[in-house]
Amino acid sequence: MTDSPAHHLPELLRTSPSALADRAGVLEDLCRYLTAAWESFDRPRPCEPEVDAGLVERLRGPLPGQPDDTRAALDDAVNILESSVSPSRPLFLAYVGSSGLEVSVLASALSAAYDANLATAAGTADLLDQQAVRWVADFVGFPLGEGHFTSGGQSSNLTALLAAREQALPGSREEGVAGHRATVYCSDEAHHSIARAVEAAGLGRRALRRIPTDERHRMRVDALHDALERDRAAGLTPVAVVATAGTTLTGAVDPLAAIADVCERQGVWLHVDGAYGLPAAATWTAAHWFTGLDRADSVTIDAHKWLGMQKSCSVILVRHRGPLRAAFGHEERYMLHAEDTGNPVDHTFEYSRPFRSLRLWLSMRVHGADQFRTWIEGTLANAALLADEVRAHASFELLHEPMLSTVCFRHVPPGMSDSDLDTHNERLARAMQADGRVFLAPAIVDGRTCLRACFVNFRTTPDVVKTVLEVADELGQALLLEERTPAH
Repeated sequence: MTDSPAHHLPELLRTSPSALADRAGVLEDLCRYLTAAWESFDRPRPCEPEVDAGLVERLRGPLPGQPDDTRAALDDAVNILESSVSPSRPLFLAYVGSSGLEVSVLASALSAAYDANLATAAGTADLLDQQAVRWVADFVGFPLGEGHFTSGGQSSNLTALLAAREQALPGSREEGVAGHRATVYCSDEAHHSIARAVEAAGLGRRALRRIPTDERHRMRVDALHDALERDRAAGLTPVAVVATAGTTLTGAVDPLAAIADVCERQGVWLHVDGAYGLPAAATWTAAHWFTGLDRADSVTIDAHKWLGMQKSCSVILVRHRGPLRAAFGHEERYMLHAEDTGNPVDHTFEYSRPFRSLRLWLSMRVHGADQFRTWIEGTLANAALLADEVRAHASFELLHEPMLSTVCFRHVPPGMSDSDLDTHNERLARAMQADGRVFLAPAIVDGRTCLRACFVNFRTTPDVVKTVLEVADELGQALLLEERTPAH
């Protein structure tokens, strides 16, 4: 009988060398890589880096059966990251990225090394986790009843809607929503995560009411009131109104106080999706946009956006204690409760819960809240500076007055039709992404295709803001010449 590989497994386990036998040497390499990365993040890229052909070929390779050299694998990992899009770079202005705080990297490494799970009691980590939740609520001025960290804005918004559903339709987590005609309200500019949350909550996409916006892209309160009145008269049950505190498209902040008035009169849960914009509530410049935030029933904030943490690090905050336990509390034979005290997972949608809060906690300890306010103020100033430069430049058009740090504008060469301008600006955005000096995204505002820049990175200094229009004009003129040159 031939011996199987399993027969020799104990011997193999005893004699197999550790892939990280030289831990000190590997950590030295890692420190060198991190230092180089952080230094490169201090200045914009001169161009998009070329991808090594040999590396691309290795990425097509089969599953390795035998160990490889640790340092060679680490080299490849770093080269892959260097040739990938990184939101930590000063002129990464597409979407709403993170700035990759160095202290948060340290916290991420510690968290990964210890691998604490905050689904069940994790000891002192639970105390830190709740302190970090309180710090977030204090930072933005929200009266906290309960809350926790989640994997992202999608999970946080879904958590809020599930809590709101249980309040509006008691017992729905057990009985379902069959027989109930329920509705959720948000603006035309609300993030798609709201639609997904409505679907996941079992309400159906048709339950979502998209409320039109005003000239500043904010939810129209009169239209919200009318929609609620119509639906109640038709026998529908409003579950929640979702106001947006910083829309992804234009950075608009819905009129929170006026929306809160409507929700209080109607007895409807008010959730504020502040995944991107809510940190600005802590600033002197933008705090006035968030009047009424303290009257919301729940809010979402993504620390991996304007607070600079690495992904993923979101927070759901609820004004009163109880709704989260009502929506998620349960008893299982493998997770017994200590007397009447629930496990942390009894307040969450997620089970596996890494120690995300350590990133924010350590960063706040090291830098302090005032430094975060100053950083956010700086990004607001950068957006205002870019808007001023767009207004002053004959080749560009500003499509909205920025409320926060998002600026939508477009290149407007003379003699082009609206359709041609749309095509030209989308091509220009793609050209800028390929060029690598400034990374922004195309968007559509009021039916017009444009360039969208969002400032959330504390590394972006005022002196490099002018580069945005310089590069856009340079590449725009090159595209214009190409578009107007007859094909041979």
